[in-house]
Amino acid sequence: LLNINVGGKLFQIAYKVAARYPVTRLGKLALYTDPMKKLQLCDDYSVQKNEYFFDRDPSIFYYIFHFYRSGVLWIMDEMCPSNFVEEIEYWGIHLKYSQSCCRILFEEKQDELNEYLKIQKELEAELEPLDSAEQFEGKFLGWFRKMIWNLIENPYSSVPAKIIAVMSSIFVLISIMGMTLSTVEEMKHKTGKMWMEQLEMICAIFFTSEYLMRLISSSTFKNFLRAAFNAVDLVAILPFYIQILFENLDEGDTLYHEELHKVENVSKLGKVLKLIKLMRIFRILKLARHSTGLRAFGFTMRQCYQQVCCLLLFIAMGVFTFSALMHSVEHDVPGTNFTSIPYAWWWAAVSLSTVGYGDTVPDTLLGRVVAFGCISFGIILNGMPISILYNKFSDYYAKLKAHE
Repeated sequence: LLNINVGGKLFQIAYKVAARYPVTRLGKLALYTDPMKKLQLCDDYSVQKNEYFFDRDPSIFYYIFHFYRSGVLWIMDEMCPSNFVEEIEYWGIHLKYSQSCCRILFEEKQDELNEYLKIQKELEAELEPLDSAEQFEGKFLGWFRKMIWNLIENPYSSVPAKIIAVMSSIFVLISIMGMTLSTVEEMKHKTGKMWMEQLEMICAIFFTSEYLMRLISSSTFKNFLRAAFNAVDLVAILPFYIQILFENLDEGDTLYHEELHKVENVSKLGKVLKLIKLMRIFRILKLARHSTGLRAFGFTMRQCYQQVCCLLLFIAMGVFTFSALMHSVEHDVPGTNFTSIPYAWWWAAVSLSTVGYGDTVPDTLLGRVVAFGCISFGIILNGMPISILYNKFSDYYAKLKAHE
């Protein structure tokens, strides 16, 4: 008999039983005749007791011991998949010796654990900055750049850092409010326009200063360009300077075209300027830097992109199917709006979303039956992903708050 001591628990296995599995650790121990090779397979050996000692988990070895006696590897649900795989790899036993039902459930549990660990790692990376305070040691003006970095990137480091984080969010909201008010007719007169321009200039100066401070405090320019939030900051300040540049060009072109009585290019320049002004709406993305909820929402969208794509695919299928059915039963009705399938797309999309504007409605009984089917399908379709997305969002949000 082989006397096996695993973590203080004694097991006895017949040599001929262990030798039936020569690729396993105990099988090699039973077949080897060289004492030095046997000692390489175990952690220690007691000459008096003739025991081979293994410093491993004895609770898992019970299943290994049962495998040598029965030829079947049993897997219990309460086992940690990572620990169990590590142990059976040490003993040289493959998972294929287990029953198919146990193996399938174990592999599913293992995949769930790997997915959980992957998400945990990505959640930590979501909050972990590209730079750290230790990276400024020994660099040019390291103490100064470290101080700036703590002020800008680490709002929990000091009271001034918290004030800057709050001010950044306030300026974003003020900028969005100013952009909104600038479209109101009463604010388009000379005085209101002047106030809006001054407000925009103050916000742009603050955002530019913040961006330059981040650039100065970055340990490397490569890390600075790699950060997505820095790209958002750049998009937030570029429209102001592009607008100034285009307005100067606009004034010069206006004088030139007034002499030539041609204003086509000026009107095109005005359209481009309106588009540039509209880009200021992206400033609201800056709130995600200091908002755990927005980060959790973006993280949820990235993790659930497959479910979202499936939802969009189902919506597209429903729109095409029900628009074709509605056109086929309503196109002969006098004065109908369903003159073609593309014209019925809007009705199908609105009905699937269960909004129902009522701007386009069926007139026939069969058309109403199709509409009822479309609405029913929309209710089922909208109900499927909401619970999945909400549960994952709440889970990710709680984990992000815990990491913070």
